[in-house]
Amino acid sequence: MTTSPIERAADSFAAELARHRSARGLSKKQLATLMGFDPSYVSHVEGRRHRPTEDFARRAEAVLEAAGAIWQRYREYDELRHGRSGGGHREAAVPSQWLPPGTGLVVERESATLTWTDEGYLCVIRRELYNAGTEPVTRYLVRVAVDRYPDDPGRSNRHHREHPLTFAELQLAAYRDDGGVREPMHWRAKHDRDAFKEIWLLFENDEGRFPLYPGDRVTIEYAYRVGRDKWGPWFQRAVRLPTRHLAVRLDLPADLDPKVWGLETSLSSSEGPLRTPIQRRDEGDRAIFDWATDDPPLNARYRMQWRFRTPPTDVEPDGPGPGVRVRASDRMRGIGVVQRGDDLLRQPARQFDLPREEPLARDVVDRLSAILVRLDELHPFSKGVGIAAPQLGLGWAVALVRPADRAAEPVVLLNPRVVDTADENDEQYEGCLSFFDHRGLVPRPLRIDVEHAQWDGSRVITSFEYAMARLVAHEIDHLEGRLYVDRMAPGTPLVPVEEYRDTGHPWRY
Repeated sequence: MTTSPIERAADSFAAELARHRSARGLSKKQLATLMGFDPSYVSHVEGRRHRPTEDFARRAEAVLEAAGAIWQRYREYDELRHGRSGGGHREAAVPSQWLPPGTGLVVERESATLTWTDEGYLCVIRRELYNAGTEPVTRYLVRVAVDRYPDDPGRSNRHHREHPLTFAELQLAAYRDDGGVREPMHWRAKHDRDAFKEIWLLFENDEGRFPLYPGDRVTIEYAYRVGRDKWGPWFQRAVRLPTRHLAVRLDLPADLDPKVWGLETSLSSSEGPLRTPIQRRDEGDRAIFDWATDDPPLNARYRMQWRFRTPPTDVEPDGPGPGVRVRASDRMRGIGVVQRGDDLLRQPARQFDLPREEPLARDVVDRLSAILVRLDELHPFSKGVGIAAPQLGLGWAVALVRPADRAAEPVVLLNPRVVDTADENDEQYEGCLSFFDHRGLVPRPLRIDVEHAQWDGSRVITSFEYAMARLVAHEIDHLEGRLYVDRMAPGTPLVPVEEYRDTGHPWRY
């Protein structure tokens, strides 16, 4: 049977679409959902029951990241459909990625810088824009989102409800730079939420309007400020327009000893590390971290995160107020750690019924893990660190203990009990997250054997020695309703943390 050139071109488009969809491991229904179409639509196009449309082709190109192949098959079909061949096109040149309908904007370069200042964080975004569409562009949408406690969504939501982000504090300023001429841009709010703002940057000011016409280029820059009481240790860039080059920079105080890492996600892959390393250089008292990528896929997200191994001394958001130095225990209380005097710290924890209560146990462990991450931003913990569920107000028998090696995975202790100890003891100074303003000299055995549960309810015995023995014994005490002060010899004084001289040093054995 003979087919026309148009039919052959439509068949080629359908085959190209199916090939890339299969390579991405997506079903027809999944692809339609990602593209924003009815679940059956992709099936109809691949089955030749529907002919492709321009919007469909652009969206498929973007979602499947086909390097222009799907778009090229559509252009071949479209030229035959309109009786054209090889010659001129109906529209301006279109990049290989999908251009969102109605905008036609391409970001040729984006540089985003986040700087730690005395007042909080300053974010500066600079974008070189090209109008590859067919209509003038008169406004540009930007988003500002904050998340004070990214590892604890419930707490973050409560915090931002009580302390909403405001447009006034953002001090947003935007400019247009056209050939060295820098002009302010007006802006207008689109969405105003407690922790999220959407803003239209307008291609106009008091002097007049300056639309970005098809084929023209312009550089825009906008800057805003967010206090550290509302901004957590992360900086994310989302690719919402075709982008040729993306560069991200963090400018942090070197004396806080920052550690920075990055994560990326896209429509076709789950979260993973950045594919290229972050580069660090020091300039005076600043630590500069740079990362960049070319041709990032649409809807990709790149997140840089950090922690300070030397914690800042400014107040926590729930602290006593500006200019007042926060006590160590206030820092712990500020992230949700129950402090000495709470009745829960004196009550034996309830054991899990495993494996029946495994989902509950995993949820509690996840909450403990999130707090360990947050703790690393506040204190170096060179001796190691542990956290027991009662210290978060959770009366369950589980604790996490991480050795001094920060790269090591925490030990999970479910329903633990000490079954044997060494005869030999030693005394070392201990601190406690629930009593962090002091250090106390505590005798402990140099080895302990601990029986503890697995997720399936079976039990194993693990032996811990020296520093880990001390850390594990400390946390098991919490699960039994004890504090380290109960272990101290009578008459032994507590040492205020300001006078303690071994912060930042491991225990000596």
